[in-house]
Amino acid sequence: MLLISVFAPAGSLAALVFAFFLSRRTRQYDEGTDLMRQIAQAVREGARAYVTRQYRVVSVIFAIAFAFLLVLSLYSLLPTFVPFMFLTGGFCSALSGFIGMTQATNSSARTANAARTSLNGALRVAFASGGVMGFVVVGLSLLDLSFWFFLLNWIYRGLALDNRLLVVTQTIVAYGMGASFQALFARVGGGIFTKAADVGADLVGKIEANIPEDDPRNPATIADNVGDNVGDVAGMGADLYESYVGSIVAAMALAFTAGLGMKGIVLPLVLAPAGVLSSIIGTFLVRTREEASQRALLFAIRKGVWSAGILMALCSAVIIHYLLPGHFSFYWPVLIGLGCGVLLGYSTELFTSDNYRPTRSIAAAAKTGPATVILEGLSVGMLSIVPPIVVVCIAIAAAYYLPGGAVNPDHGLFGVAIAAVGMLSTLCITLAADAYGPVADNAGGNAQMAGLPAEVRARTDALDAIGNTTAATGKGFAIGSAALTVLALIAAYRSQVVRVFPELDLRIANPQVIIGLFIGGMMPFLFSSLTIKAVGETAGKIVMEVRRQFREIKGLLEGTALPDYAQAVRLCTVAAQQEMIVPSLLVVAVPIVIGILLGPNGVVGLLAGALITGFALALMTANSGGAWDNAKKYIEKGELGGKGSAEHKASIVGDTVGDPFKDTAGPSLNILIKLMTTVSIVFAGFIVRFALFK
Repeated sequence: MLLISVFAPAGSLAALVFAFFLSRRTRQYDEGTDLMRQIAQAVREGARAYVTRQYRVVSVIFAIAFAFLLVLSLYSLLPTFVPFMFLTGGFCSALSGFIGMTQATNSSARTANAARTSLNGALRVAFASGGVMGFVVVGLSLLDLSFWFFLLNWIYRGLALDNRLLVVTQTIVAYGMGASFQALFARVGGGIFTKAADVGADLVGKIEANIPEDDPRNPATIADNVGDNVGDVAGMGADLYESYVGSIVAAMALAFTAGLGMKGIVLPLVLAPAGVLSSIIGTFLVRTREEASQRALLFAIRKGVWSAGILMALCSAVIIHYLLPGHFSFYWPVLIGLGCGVLLGYSTELFTSDNYRPTRSIAAAAKTGPATVILEGLSVGMLSIVPPIVVVCIAIAAAYYLPGGAVNPDHGLFGVAIAAVGMLSTLCITLAADAYGPVADNAGGNAQMAGLPAEVRARTDALDAIGNTTAATGKGFAIGSAALTVLALIAAYRSQVVRVFPELDLRIANPQVIIGLFIGGMMPFLFSSLTIKAVGETAGKIVMEVRRQFREIKGLLEGTALPDYAQAVRLCTVAAQQEMIVPSLLVVAVPIVIGILLGPNGVVGLLAGALITGFALALMTANSGGAWDNAKKYIEKGELGGKGSAEHKASIVGDTVGDPFKDTAGPSLNILIKLMTTVSIVFAGFIVRFALFK
């Protein structure tokens, strides 16, 4: 066990060291001309100002939550270290997002400059920048989790083994709650900022003023580029940090319930370093030839991701054989998780890439106007949920029964949790493939605003189009992993509650369960309504501001005067901070209120209802939004009319509808279902004690 205990810290340090190596390597590239540097600096300053303000707001909310948790722990309603675990989970989640955002803003001009001479060079810079985010997320989460795990085991060393492991696993869940809490603010706030700026810039710039995307005359251009970094980089980093932590925490909690002892509990912490090593090797395989096609670019990224998955499959067989002798059947859920991730990625690609019929059908619908574009996009999004839901259902059944769930249900539930760990084991490189997209997008904006030759923008557009597909794939991956993780967490909640509340009645005829199911099913729709409305209202303010500047700043549209970029950034920043609070706090409050009113039976219904509708709605919104975006880009490439055509303008309307779908509501829903579950677990003792109905 001494040797095993070294694996997680060693893996975390390896991830952080490799992230530093990637960061140093990207800094060796030049940022280009003075104008390219100035544009990149403006985006950096805007992103840093937004995140600084967001962290000030969130820190106040965290301080209040910490005080509340501390009071509950002093009254023995929570384990003693829960408040501190909550704080460190939130801090590390925020830190990983900040580091990833800083790296992205430092890399966009370098990517654009590399694209002046080489498509492959631009790909390597952008992907290395995304890699920094991926390896920092995994490195920080492993470092902090392993530190707390070994510290808590030492503090409670006087307890009997079973009692010690019970207290440790109950406490560690609070780490996931802190990470989820921060991730929700980052995703919601960043999503409102980025999509309000994007929608506002497109509606006035492209449609009314008929100027290109990222034109320097558009006052919302810098805000749009800032939004890519605060929403799609910092927000996504915090999101997948929380997913990664949640899967490990759920597996650790269920390993105790399954009676697998200390070795079963540390298994996720030992599998994780193998994923780091596999991802490092896979990263070096991401490269392509010059002037590559869209398929070749996508294959270059897939080659690295798939190679990491194959290496992880080999490593995990050795680890499980050594760590759990007599329980090698738990290897199959790891393979199932890896395979499920690949299939979810392919399904998302099928429905969002312009290489396939669904996205092209949306582009074809543009011939008859915006209404048919929106209808076709909604149809594609709704259809797109079928394959991933079927895949996840098959994965759940296989992960449950192959380790012997029919004989020992606790082993089956642990198998489902390990499948989620397997799916997220190569997160380093999977997140790199996701986070590279906003860097490529910003590089295209930099190239446009700096007036670089057309072939440079063509190269960055090629990378950006693939970035849309990998981003959509990343969202599908995050949502799929959330479904497995939440199912495992619900099982962990049930196991915890049954110890102190053996009367748990989960029959469908129980009205508490039914009411919980309905309210849980409602929550994703209520949450999506609030976030999409926030984007719409903030985008309206940006539209009015851009119109004002076009009207009042003489010479702006002629290119002889500069817009006031800072005002658009300020508008988005203030609005995003105000609008993110209510939806985020609602997610935390509802499980506690339902627990008090309906008891643990109602909470299980709530979580199950939210899981089912949240999973489906998240897939639909993310995929329809990604398909609308790529349908627009398909038309812009010269297909079906080209830029400036009636078809192009119709596709822009579809894209503006899809923006809050794919980058605000959709990605936030997987955090919603996980945060509600972790809050329920942390407050389980409180709910059992104060519930009105038991």
